[in-house]
Amino acid sequence: MIQNNIVPVDIAKKLFEESGLACIGKAGIREINKLARDIEAASGKKFIHMEIGNPGLPPAKVGVEAQIKALQDGVPANYPPIDGAPILKKEASRFIKCFLDLDVDAANCIPTVGSMQGAFASFMIAGHTSVKKNTMLFIDPGFPVHKFQNKVLGIPMEHFDIYEYRGEKLRGKLEEILSKGNIHSLLYSNPNNPTWVCLTDEELRIIGELAKKYDVIVMEDLAYFGMDFRKDYSHPGEAPFQPSVGKYTDQYILMISSSKAFSYAGERCAILGISDKLAQRHFPDLKAFCGQENFLRAILFGALHPLSSGTSHSAQYALAAVLKAVNDGTYRYRDDVLEYGRKAELMKKAFTDNGFYITYDKDCGEPIADGFYFTYCYPGFTGADLVEEMLYYGISAISLDTCGSTKQGIRACTSLIQRDEIPVLAKRLAAFAKDHPVKG
Repeated sequence: MIQNNIVPVDIAKKLFEESGLACIGKAGIREINKLARDIEAASGKKFIHMEIGNPGLPPAKVGVEAQIKALQDGVPANYPPIDGAPILKKEASRFIKCFLDLDVDAANCIPTVGSMQGAFASFMIAGHTSVKKNTMLFIDPGFPVHKFQNKVLGIPMEHFDIYEYRGEKLRGKLEEILSKGNIHSLLYSNPNNPTWVCLTDEELRIIGELAKKYDVIVMEDLAYFGMDFRKDYSHPGEAPFQPSVGKYTDQYILMISSSKAFSYAGERCAILGISDKLAQRHFPDLKAFCGQENFLRAILFGALHPLSSGTSHSAQYALAAVLKAVNDGTYRYRDDVLEYGRKAELMKKAFTDNGFYITYDKDCGEPIADGFYFTYCYPGFTGADLVEEMLYYGISAISLDTCGSTKQGIRACTSLIQRDEIPVLAKRLAAFAKDHPVKG
């Protein structure tokens, strides 16, 4: 029974009804964010926001300074090149070599309006590379909006939760799906959003080998680049390198975001690193869709041009400066983003001390890393029910149901929580536990 809630039940229920959401607990990230902010405004109670992955750190200073200079130099008066500013393309290629130990020509490093646009463009073009292959495969759990993008594009999808298929078990599952011959591409995130599971080199090798066997494009979402803090991937040109499928297949797309690693989310500038082999490959079936057979030209002129006609010109100079500083070793971004891991450790303890448990708690037998996200649940609750119930206690997050997970639970984002809010979170979790005693 709800007794120790901080949000009045009548206020919450009124706003639940007014939201028009069929199921509060299965709402999307932005929908939950709006609902939580509406409840905040109506109740006067400040929420603990864990639903949205907004960076919680200042933007990289070197990027801000470079963007200001670009603005002062008059860059905004000119349309950006559709394939990107040369200075950014050069540093993106260097970055991929320095931190993934992969060779991707600067010509094939394309700026996009955030990785979201890079993903959308990739789905759009890859989905028309073959009339015989019409389906996208998601190795879940994953970022819910990627599936929505495919839904908008009318691309059929398959997916599975990797948690039960770690290590060599992954081979059998992928064989089962890819052998049907209808998959044109597959996508995963590494580290994983929402679970923070990190694929091993063995698993990436399996993905790469089977992608080559069945001629499948691999899309690697690196939104949380180098943020598996169990290893230090931040030394340019030195092992260990960020693990990548690019070691095992020559047809891949890297989605490299500036939002989390460099706290540059607001300027919407990311990199699409297309392997040299894929960039130059010709797909005759593409021509009917966008007038281009070459994959790189199809991305540029069949997707990015009609979508936005380029990426913010001044933001490209910002990202170029950040990448140069990281490549040169004068800016160690890892030192900044380690704070997410420190907060995750404290937040997890607040949950487990109050009867909650970590849903995805192991990573190939090891304890899951502390990072940008973690997952949790409470005995007797489904993830969707728990999302709704916790709103009464001023805590907002999203259900794993929206991420393609087979497990019940919630994704918690550590980014927006300040250190002085963690005791507040713990107090609210204790109130929740008092109102929902675990039986037996």
